[in-house]
Amino acid sequence: MQKIKLFFLVFFLINFSSHAQCAMCKAVAESSQNSGSSIANGLNTGILYLMIFPYILLLFGLISLYFRNQKTN
Repeated sequence: MQKIKLFFLVFFLINFSSHAQCAMCKAVAESSQNSGSSIANGLNTGILYLMIFPYILLLFGLISLYFRNQKTN
């Protein structure tokens, strides 16, 4: 139990700074958006598409916990 508490304490206290895009992707997205191209819109759509899967997995996990608790009651 102590190891789990220590893990979560270290996990939440350590803060790493990271950047979402490489310099090349950022430059292409900014220049295409300024010129009116839809590459930046496609990049944003792709990011949103990848971002939704963790939330879907979390939702399925919560639903399965709910139904598991309903069966035991």
